[in-house]
Parts: sequence; structure tokens; C-alpha cells
Amino acid sequence: MTNAVADDREFTFSADDYAFLAKLLKEKTGIDLGPSKQNMVYARLAKRLRKLHIPSFRAYCDFIASPEGIDELGATLNALTTNLTKFFRENHHFEHLAGQALSEIRTRSTTQGRRLRIWSAGCSSGEEPYSIAITLRQSMPDLAQWDAKILATDIDTEMVRRGNEGVYSTESAEGVPADIRDKCFEPHGPGKVRVRQELRQLIAFKHLNLMSHWPMKGPFDLIFCRNVVIYFDKDTQRVLFDRYANLLVPGGFLYIGHSENLFGITERFKLLGRNIHRKIA
Repeated sequence: MTNAVADDREFTFSADDYAFLAKLLKEKTGIDLGPSKQNMVYARLAKRLRKLHIPSFRAYCDFIASPEGIDELGATLNALTTNLTKFFRENHHFEHLAGQALSEIRTRSTTQGRRLRIWSAGCSSGEEPYSIAITLRQSMPDLAQWDAKILATDIDTEMVRRGNEGVYSTESAEGVPADIRDKCFEPHGPGKVRVRQELRQLIAFKHLNLMSHWPMKGPFDLIFCRNVVIYFDKDTQRVLFDRYANLLVPGGFLYIGHSENLFGITERFKLLGRNIHRKIA
């Protein structure tokens, strides 16, 4: 398996090179590229080869496998992990959060204290956790009297940095309902806005590989893990959802992406509808 995937490309990229990179991504992140992502891998990593003046993918693979290439390995993983998101994506999840989920949490709070913990797992550049924070602000007039925190994690260190910064284009902020946009964002230079401080302080952005050790203890009231597990094989998904269940409070909620499901993966959750699940075990 040594033929180049394409002969007319700027860099030589053999099937062996692709197999090495796919195996590396699987081992480090649990993401399974499958056999059809060669063009995507080439397009994303060719930029790294140009920047580093590396003449071929074979040389690049040798470099990231060496002790000298440990820092570049992080850049490789950042480039290959997908980051597609927007504010209030799959809005029915935020509607459920604002309604049923927070109502139940309020009911429990009479005996458990005013504590609220939410995890955005695979937060990308931050639009999802900020959408959660906006929902909390709009739905909880007494939010300041709660011990409320949102954990936002991603494997891509650049996405974590951008999320923590909270700066977005004015166009991307148009996904926030107009009647609350001015309350949640402030101008931040030409064509840019920044999430206001009172929302940013609700969120802790952290780098986390879901396949590695999880330092947080929980428990969480809700977990958002949307459009993440579609890149994992079934065995990896089983392990992941079992770990999520272990960190959720009894009856806690799990939100997953529209193209994902838990059928044949776990029996620890009950489907409530539209990719909203409740922990039952």
C-alpha cells in the first residue's frame, strides 16, 4: 500500500501516509477516519507542511513520530478534529434546558442546595457553552443566587483558546435572538463582538481528550455531547456514554447530536425525544 493518493498534488501523499495518520488519530483521540477522508486530511495538513517547509507527508509523519515533533503532534490533532458549530444550534435542546430541565433542577434545589453544573463536551470554539450561558441568564432571574458553573472542553487547544476569549464575528452572533443580542455581546473592534463578562465568568474552558483521564468529579446536572461521537466506533461510544452516565446526577439529562443515537450502545439512558436522554441507571 504505497501508491500516492493523487499524483498531481503539491506534496506526495501515499496510502501508507494516510494509514499512519488515521491510526495516530484513532489512538490519540478515538476518532475513526475510515477510508474516505484522504482529501480532507491532505487539505488540512498540507498547510502544516508548507509552514514547516517539510517536503512530503512521509517526512511529516516521521517528524511527528519523533521526540522533536511532540509539539507538532498537537497541531496535527488540532487540524484533523472537526470544528463546526454555531450559536443555538439544534435550538430545541436549549428550549428543553430552559423549560423542563431547569424546572426539575429548581425542584431538587430545595433539598440539595442551589447548585447547577453543566458540561459542554466537545465545545469547539465556544458557541455551544455560551448558548447555554445565555439560556441560563434568560431563564433564571435569580441566577446570581445560584452556584452555577459550565465546564467547556475540547481536544483542540486553539478552539479552547478562542472560546475562552469569547470574540466572534458580528455575523456569527446573528444566531442569537435579536431581542437579547445586545444584552449578551459588546462591540470588540471592526466586525467583531465579545460575549459580556457576566456570561464569560460562568464558563471554564479546558483542554480535554475524551479518551484520556477526566479530572473532574461531577456530578453534572446536564451534559451536552453533540456531533462528537459520530467520529467514534461503537466500542468507543459504549465506553464514553458509560462514563457520562457515571458523572450525571440521577435523572440528569444528556443531549446528543441529530445524527447520533444510543441504540445498541447503552441502556443507562431513556430517550425523551429529539436526541434528549435522561439517565435511568
